[in-house]
Amino acid sequence: MQHNKRLDLLALASIPLIMTLGNSMLIPVLPEIRRQLKVSDFQSSMLITVYSVMAILLIPAAGYLSDRLGRKVVIIPSLIIAGIGGAVCGAAAVWLDNSYSVILGGRVLQGIGAAGAMPIVLPLVGDMFKSEEDVSAGLGIVETANTFGKVLSPILGSALVLIAWYVPFWTIPVMCLISIVLVICLVKQPKKTEKKPQPLRQFLHSTWQLLKQNGRWLSALFAIGGMAMFVLFGLLFYLSETLEETHHYKGIVKGCILAIPLAVLCTASYITGKCIGEKKPLMKWIMVSGCFLAASAIVGCLFSRSVVSLIAWMSVAGLGLGASLPCLDSFITEGIEKEQRGTISSLYSSMRFAGVAAGPPVASLLMSPSNKPLFYTMAAVSATACALALFAIRTSRSTEQ
Repeated sequence: MQHNKRLDLLALASIPLIMTLGNSMLIPVLPEIRRQLKVSDFQSSMLITVYSVMAILLIPAAGYLSDRLGRKVVIIPSLIIAGIGGAVCGAAAVWLDNSYSVILGGRVLQGIGAAGAMPIVLPLVGDMFKSEEDVSAGLGIVETANTFGKVLSPILGSALVLIAWYVPFWTIPVMCLISIVLVICLVKQPKKTEKKPQPLRQFLHSTWQLLKQNGRWLSALFAIGGMAMFVLFGLLFYLSETLEETHHYKGIVKGCILAIPLAVLCTASYITGKCIGEKKPLMKWIMVSGCFLAASAIVGCLFSRSVVSLIAWMSVAGLGLGASLPCLDSFITEGIEKEQRGTISSLYSSMRFAGVAAGPPVASLLMSPSNKPLFYTMAAVSATACALALFAIRTSRSTEQ
């Protein structure tokens, strides 16, 4: 991989890192936000959900626009909108007494920005490199930045909330500004081909044909991505609430404990992204094994009697999920022509955001009065993802064209 391309990747990796921090950083501080705003568990979980719902609704449009107008043309305004949303949340928390609804509105703005930022990174990485090995390595770095954001989130969120409960909101515009500068200065988007973009009707028809021809494996990948995020964010919400309410861990200590399974997930994503290359059969079996490992580890959580054993089992689940994610990214990006890559990648990202949106509120409903329904549900979802990877994904070239 060329040195100048590494700088491009560094700038692009800042986007998933910041967008992940903008959402995941709130999970460890939701109990404090709930107390400050005097709202219920479900209402506090909606601060995560509305962000993701807006992204789900708008990501396909952002992908289509990025295919027609260019990736950077969509990414930079989206980062600006996400930064404004963070500022709205922070200002409402500081200056308004009953600020929950306004903060919710700010999170909506952040979700709109996220729709046009993080999902567009995947097709842009695919545009930048010619060999599948370089694409896989680039996607591995991007996915690692995403998961590293999840590792950093509980520690950073727990540290910032010690200053004031609303400080995490104010970090978003600062980080978005940094990312905007990096993208403008370092990312050199590949030149457009002379081929004119398709009219909307023709584009929709060709996309529909693509989905019809590849519906089996694409729908499976979409579903697995959504299920992985559903399980991850549901378990994180449960762990955050349990550490604080049951075991009385707070602040930096709580953040560091939350970061352990996420660090395992991050490491697994990085190593897998570096190793898979063009080996599609290997990618399939990594996904099957990873989802099976996650399901088994979640069942193991049912028998946990201490924080140590709970974190150990969740770390094993993180290992399985982390190994699966770069494989999903590579299948999606490498199996689609460049002209439709943004749209298909965006549909995939929408499903991932759907999992993020559903995980915390479902966990809040299932974890009381017993945690057994939660773990049974998460294990069943992981097992379903394993079955989809095993039976619905083929690795022959004929199924990818």
